[in-house]
Amino acid sequence: MLTPQNGNVSAMPLQEFVLDGFAGDPQTQALLFALFLALYVVAVLGNLTMIVVITLDARLHFPMYFFLKNLSFVDLCYSSVIYPKALANFLSSSKVITFAGCATQFFFFSMLVTTEGFLLALMAYDRFMAICSPLRYPISMCPSVCACLVLGCYCGGSFNSIVQTPLTFTLPFCGSNHIDHFHCDVPPLLKLACADTMTNELVMFGLSGLIIMGTTLVVLVSYGYITVTILRMSSGEGRHKLFSTCGSHMTAVSLFYGTLFVMYAQPGAVESMEQGKVVSVFYTLVIPMLNPLVYSLRNKDVKDALWRLGQKHTAK
Repeated sequence: MLTPQNGNVSAMPLQEFVLDGFAGDPQTQALLFALFLALYVVAVLGNLTMIVVITLDARLHFPMYFFLKNLSFVDLCYSSVIYPKALANFLSSSKVITFAGCATQFFFFSMLVTTEGFLLALMAYDRFMAICSPLRYPISMCPSVCACLVLGCYCGGSFNSIVQTPLTFTLPFCGSNHIDHFHCDVPPLLKLACADTMTNELVMFGLSGLIIMGTTLVVLVSYGYITVTILRMSSGEGRHKLFSTCGSHMTAVSLFYGTLFVMYAQPGAVESMEQGKVVSVFYTLVIPMLNPLVYSLRNKDVKDALWRLGQKHTAK
């Protein structure tokens, strides 16, 4: 049996973990708390706004915005799974999380992040169907089909979480209980295990790589066909509008998949804990904050819906 790198092996299994988070004196911790709180509030308000606007404006009741509303919901949920606890830890001296709490946090985080990856691929497929097969689009992407596709995304995320969570939390954690991270995640947890973690690492790299490569392939193929179709259009205004709409999605896809690949789908990711913390902040907080801004500021329909909603509120 292998011993963990941090601390001595004890006979008793761990009942709780300590989330070390980011190092620093009290002033640094207070500054980080203020920064993370501001980013989290912007992320929550931005995603809630997208959900409310798309729900209330009948002109946005189309598949693209149905998927966007689900993307905002997932962003809101998985940042909220992590940051209330992380923010509390900035102001706490104990930073303790129970074993069950850690497993629960990881389960929902893993499920929601994976679901977002599938949703982004689904949104690319939706744009492909709308632009390349406009006559078939109303039937191919009818409400019942869209609901089934979104349900499939959640099922895919749940499958990944159901595999990863018990595989990780049935490991013997019999040494140090300090997680070198600000939330419960596979790479820092594997460093605490006093057993061979090769199977866990292979499963993590394999599943993450399969999901990332599979969904990326869907995105690339979809946008390959979209680009060819747009370039064949005679209307310059139409090309500009479509490129603008698709550009928002490609921005979100590039940011999300790029950070996930750095974190989970490359050899050596488990060893780079400091890098992992920074990358984790990016895809668990910065991207959920940016997504509503990317999709609203670069989307005329959403901006118009926000204006109409504001006008109704003012009129009352």
